[in-house]
Amino acid sequence: MKKLLSVLLLFVLAVPLFAQEGEEVGWVGRFGAAGGVAPIFVFPNIDQINTQVEKMGIGKLSSSGTFAIGGSGYIYIMLVDNLRIGGIGFSGSNSSSGSVGGLNKEIKYNYGLGGITVEYSLPFIKSIAVSVGAILGAGSSSVEIYQNSGNFTWDNVWGKVNGGNVMTNQVSDKITNSFFTIAPTLNVDIPISRFVAFRVGGGYITTIGSSWKINNDQTINNVPGDLSSNSFFIQTGIYFGLFAF
Repeated sequence: MKKLLSVLLLFVLAVPLFAQEGEEVGWVGRFGAAGGVAPIFVFPNIDQINTQVEKMGIGKLSSSGTFAIGGSGYIYIMLVDNLRIGGIGFSGSNSSSGSVGGLNKEIKYNYGLGGITVEYSLPFIKSIAVSVGAILGAGSSSVEIYQNSGNFTWDNVWGKVNGGNVMTNQVSDKITNSFFTIAPTLNVDIPISRFVAFRVGGGYITTIGSSWKINNDQTINNVPGDLSSNSFFIQTGIYFGLFAF
């Protein structure tokens, strides 16, 4: 973590120097503002979850990534050439379900994140914008576990908590991992026209101060050490705005 913070600090300190060098060799500061839809794939390690899903008797969660959808945007602040500030937010899920021994079983894995983006567009690359930066924000991942017979009535639902008839084999739990993040990013914006651009990029979500809770904010212990919300991600999207690359 110290190495990551050191790299980000050097990046922030170097931005004004890059801008000054750009002025000396004739680079022109970029300007504009844009926003759009951001389809994203995140790739957290969910092996420990799938170990338990396999014991449930249903299909494993996809290990090829979790699809998320959201939005992002930015504006060049003009105080420092080629520096832009913006925001991003997204959420997605990965699920599996089936019937085992007359019981309906389902597992859902959810992932979401939101934050401020800081990016510096490299001035020596023309026609497209190649930007390095970071997301400063917070997010969460959660696991929802369900099992039931499918036979529900108003009385037997409340009977589980008021001393009445209890529905056996009924499970409904939600485990949540909340965290803060500093996520280094690299993005490429390719203009289709002066008002439309295609974005592709990615980064790595590093979790800071993460905590695990279950149901009504109760602490859950003995969470496997390799189960975390750290994840590479791939971002794509169509941006609309004003581009001057």
